[in-house]
Amino acid sequence: MSRTSSVPPAFQSIKSLPPDFKVANNLNGGLSSKNGDVRLRSGDPVRSSSPANGALVVEVSKEVHNCASNMDVFDEDSPYSGQVRLLEEDRPSNGDEDSESVPLPLSSNSTSTRESRWCDTTPYASKKVQCWLQLSNGNWELVKIIRSSGTESVVSLPDGKVLKVHDESLVSANPDILDGVDDLMQLSYLNEPSVLYNLQYRYNQNMIYTKAGPVLVAINPFKKVPLYGNDYIEAYKRKRIESPHVYAITDTAIREMIRDEVNQSIIISGESGAGKTETAKIAMQYLAALGGGSGIEYEILKTNPILEAFGNGKTLRNDNSSRFGKLIEIHFSETGKICGANIQTFLLEKSRVVQCNEGERSYHIFYQLCAGAPPSLREKLNLRSAEEYKYLRQSNCYSIVGVNDAEEFRIVVEALDVVHISKEDQESVFAMLAAVLWLGNVSFTVIDNENHVQAVEDEGLFSVAKLIGCDIEDLKFTLTTRKMKVGNDNIVQKLKLSQAIDARDALAKSIYSCLFDWIVEQINKSLAVGKRRTGRSISILDIYGFESFNRNSFEQFCINYANERLQQHFNRHLFKLEQEEYIQDGIDWAKVEFEDNQDCLNLFEKKPLGLLSLLDEESTFPNGTDLTFANKLKQHLNSNSCFKGERDKAFTVCHYAGEVIYDTTGFLEKNRDLLHLDSIQLLSSSTCHLPQKFATQMLTQTEKPAVGPLHKSGGADSQKLSVATKFKGQLFQLMQRLESTTPHFIRCIKPNNLQSPGLYEQGLVLQQLRCCGVLEVVRISRSGFPTRMSHQKFARRYGFLLLENVASQDPLSVSVAILHQFNILPEMYQVGYTKLFFRTGQVGVLEDTRNRTLHGILRVQSCFRGYQARLYRKNLWRSITTLQSFIRGEKSRKEYAASVHRHRAAVVIQKKTKTILARNRLKTTIDAAVVIQSFIRGWLVRRCSGDLSLLKSGGTKTNESDEVLVKSSFLAELQRRVLKAEAALREKEEENDILQQRLQQYDNRWSEYELKMKSMEEVWQKQMRSLQSSLSIAKKSLAMDDSERNSDASVNASDDRDYSWDMGGNHRRQESNGTRSMSAGLSVISRLAEEFEQRSQVFGDDAKFLVEVKSGQVEASLNPDKELRRLKQMFEAWKKDYGARLRETKVILNKLGSEDGSIEKAKKKWWGRRNSTRMN
Repeated sequence: MSRTSSVPPAFQSIKSLPPDFKVANNLNGGLSSKNGDVRLRSGDPVRSSSPANGALVVEVSKEVHNCASNMDVFDEDSPYSGQVRLLEEDRPSNGDEDSESVPLPLSSNSTSTRESRWCDTTPYASKKVQCWLQLSNGNWELVKIIRSSGTESVVSLPDGKVLKVHDESLVSANPDILDGVDDLMQLSYLNEPSVLYNLQYRYNQNMIYTKAGPVLVAINPFKKVPLYGNDYIEAYKRKRIESPHVYAITDTAIREMIRDEVNQSIIISGESGAGKTETAKIAMQYLAALGGGSGIEYEILKTNPILEAFGNGKTLRNDNSSRFGKLIEIHFSETGKICGANIQTFLLEKSRVVQCNEGERSYHIFYQLCAGAPPSLREKLNLRSAEEYKYLRQSNCYSIVGVNDAEEFRIVVEALDVVHISKEDQESVFAMLAAVLWLGNVSFTVIDNENHVQAVEDEGLFSVAKLIGCDIEDLKFTLTTRKMKVGNDNIVQKLKLSQAIDARDALAKSIYSCLFDWIVEQINKSLAVGKRRTGRSISILDIYGFESFNRNSFEQFCINYANERLQQHFNRHLFKLEQEEYIQDGIDWAKVEFEDNQDCLNLFEKKPLGLLSLLDEESTFPNGTDLTFANKLKQHLNSNSCFKGERDKAFTVCHYAGEVIYDTTGFLEKNRDLLHLDSIQLLSSSTCHLPQKFATQMLTQTEKPAVGPLHKSGGADSQKLSVATKFKGQLFQLMQRLESTTPHFIRCIKPNNLQSPGLYEQGLVLQQLRCCGVLEVVRISRSGFPTRMSHQKFARRYGFLLLENVASQDPLSVSVAILHQFNILPEMYQVGYTKLFFRTGQVGVLEDTRNRTLHGILRVQSCFRGYQARLYRKNLWRSITTLQSFIRGEKSRKEYAASVHRHRAAVVIQKKTKTILARNRLKTTIDAAVVIQSFIRGWLVRRCSGDLSLLKSGGTKTNESDEVLVKSSFLAELQRRVLKAEAALREKEEENDILQQRLQQYDNRWSEYELKMKSMEEVWQKQMRSLQSSLSIAKKSLAMDDSERNSDASVNASDDRDYSWDMGGNHRRQESNGTRSMSAGLSVISRLAEEFEQRSQVFGDDAKFLVEVKSGQVEASLNPDKELRRLKQMFEAWKKDYGARLRETKVILNKLGSEDGSIEKAKKKWWGRRNSTRMN
């Protein structure tokens, strides 16, 4: 297949290169064979980075010999020294005459397994000023070429030493302008030292993220760097920052999920201590910031401290190492908001509960509970310090530098509250943790010669029984004996010391494992999606990295198998599927070689002679041991290229990241992971709900669950799936889920093993880069077509950008027309059978044009829609104005008609009121006129009667009797009027009493005015009584005077006839005057009585009205308190005036009485003279 020559797109994007800079034509030139594949011998893998350059020998010839000889050394003992065969990448020739190519002679061992993993390592010398040289200590050094002769060159090291080396040992160096580029695709020379230098350059400037094509490389800084927070989140959200970042990867996943409606996954991988857990948390923070709003994102973030506390521990390589794998699937609603999540865990390292290596710690939660539990909880759980528990003190490590376990415990409790785990369940969780710790303190004593044991009844045993909620005798029996069923008989077998310890540890591991699974289940219930599920999700995979220790056991075996499967997924997505798609679609493509780990996977998964199958087979044999398992592996798998048998119980597996030696000690026991039915019965008999749930869970996981109740006699352990089989099933489910998503890869790199910030070990970084195949990814991305799109989708997405109407043409023609219209160079794309393939950045140009066009269209549409909206608003405004005018007119007319009606009613009321007032005024005037007339007429009568008395002084006795009769009639009339006045007064008094009763009722109803109204009523009553008494006294006195006068008149009538005419005339005048005075007094009393009557009525009505206004029975726009005070003032003024007039009336009556007295005296005097005359 022919190869296309084109300038790499990443190189075209570098506009700041000097004009005379050219791409060398010797990068790949001359390296070919019949099939186009050339395999180059790899340089020496890096052993260490600490030796100084001063160890070099000064002598040039000797140094050259040492350097050249060291170049051929291959580290067979390195666990990472795997073999990879790479296809050399072609470079375009640009005819640069200043660049010379020195062909690399193919050595005799070029076909050996030690072949090159990297490209651009061709011989390099001549006129280049700088290049890379690998020193004897394995480090790469940037050297300067002093001179070249033939196939050798003399170079100068940075410390000033000079070496003479072969040209084939020199590697091209990039120009200074490319130092620190954020994407490795931009490097002109993609080779091992250039990548290491570029990553170190960025790492020293706290730029820990670098792109390697579609993969993000993240180097753990082991310190806080200013690259996170809300400001950075907002910047990446709005595309104001384009530099590599976890935020950028997460943002891409969100946008692709919304755009393509395809689930996404973010796969984070790397060695232990590379920062995978922190990277996962950073990705979750960005998702929570962009998809937050419902509140559930806060719960998702709070799961991190819980899972870290129960699933992470300190190892020699990492202070916060995840000892389990987890997949966090975050679900989104139709609006792009987080609506729930689900967490799936893999292979918790249960052995860490009961066994820790020196310098390591068990799970964090144990130390946090011992350090941060409150006193009440410590007393309830009988907690001690971490040093007093055997499970924790066996590693002699109780704390982590810079970590406060008490504060971390507080954070964990707060997180448990957030995910809705009740306080009661939390206490149960802490009780199970304390039970696990006290189980480690349970000890045994030998009771016979056969090494049989029984449990010691100490504090540990009693604490475990109390915390689990079981009987202590049952606990002792479970830990030291085992029920077995032989035929139809049940026998009890006593356990030896080692068996009892294993039974105790198995119970502790099972309790902790079930507790971990229960917590994850409760978290998933809290984060459940429910009816809001839309199918859109982003999964974040944080799983253990490749591990290789001095002693590798069953846990490392499973972890490395998982990493092999993930590497296969990585290879399949970025290498296999990529190149297969090119070939299937007929793309002109030169195949790129990469290391395929399918053989290693076959070693693990092949049936019936794979590692997992043989392990399960040996685990089923009762007499199987770790040694028989190792011998069986050597017997059946020695012919496999990825397997090597070792002495004793060990064997070696050639992983993609290097060779790892496994020790089979404990393999079968850990794979079986059996808990005897006696222990399950013990948990099921517990009074606490959690152990009962654990027992039920253990039974449901068995392949052949026990029949009948748990206490049914049975001897054998429950036959359940092995740990390896379950883990393999979980791993296949995980792969199926990841295959259905669009993956985004983040490769975490650990720069040093000391967890020290700023320290960059080239050898360690190089090993990790080789393990994750970063360079192969970059090479495929540079030479390949990372962006592809079907003809239909391309035409549908960009067809509207064409200047001519091509709706009737087929999608392929439309796509080609689009490419021609936008002048996309032919080497920047290829047309396949079903898809269009583009190099990096080409679709971005089309997307920018599409976005600008759509933006312009939207602007036009917005203007037109704005015009339509304004026109519609204008018409609507006019219609509303017209409608409002009609409504307001009708409303005004109705209001005017109502006002006219009210005006007419007011006029009628005013007319009636004015009529009544005028009538009252007329009546008052008439009454006043009558009074005046009566006074005038009385005066006239009195004057006329006086004159007549002078003229008729000598009248007869008949006239005197007439005068007496007239006088008597006047007195009778006066008495009648007095009686009438008294009757009216009594009626008014009764009405006054009724009014007083009503006032008393209102006073009782309104308690706040009780005292005020009561005092006013008492004063009023006193005043009324005083007036009444005054009137009564006056009337009585007047009545007595009239009666006396009547009696005197009747007695002395005959005697008066004998009185002399001289005295008679005077007497008649005086009596006439007395009669007139009595008439005037009677008139004044009548007026006073009438005035009293009117005023009483007025004051009573006013007081009643004010009380009704105050109680709310009558509405009036006046202040009742103020009017009451004014009424009181008017009453006081009237009372004062009325009292004065009453006193004047009394004086007048007294005067009338004195005049009558003088007449009587005259009568007595006359009567005396008459008697004396008679006697004479």
